[in-house]
Amino acid sequence: MKMYIKSVVVDDQAKARTFYTETLGFQIKHDIPMGEFSWLTLVSPEEPDGVELALEPGAHEATNTFRAALMADGIPFTAFSVDDLDAEYERLTAAGVEFTNPPMTAGGAKMAVFNDTCGNLIQLIELLDQA
Repeated sequence: MKMYIKSVVVDDQAKARTFYTETLGFQIKHDIPMGEFSWLTLVSPEEPDGVELALEPGAHEATNTFRAALMADGIPFTAFSVDDLDAEYERLTAAGVEFTNPPMTAGGAKMAVFNDTCGNLIQLIELLDQA
């Protein structure tokens, strides 16, 4: 069994497409119109054949209640790994991304949390060398 898709529920697919591609740097893998919404998946340019990120429309009220509770409590919906958190933090801050938690070290990782502008907090994590 392998991982295929990681989903993030967004309140606006068009806005999310722009943020996740133009600001974060993901690439569109699939964008298939399906009525009001699209089957929209993205991949990392570092792993074009890796796990896809589906930008799921937040059309079901249960997803919105769940996301609002996470946001209110400051809990990230998901996490993305980076090789150099400080450099990524500087790049994204310069691009206008709002961080709710700046880089901090905890155990064997450095992490930060940002607002994806589409209803989610996202954690960036850099695993530190344990050698």
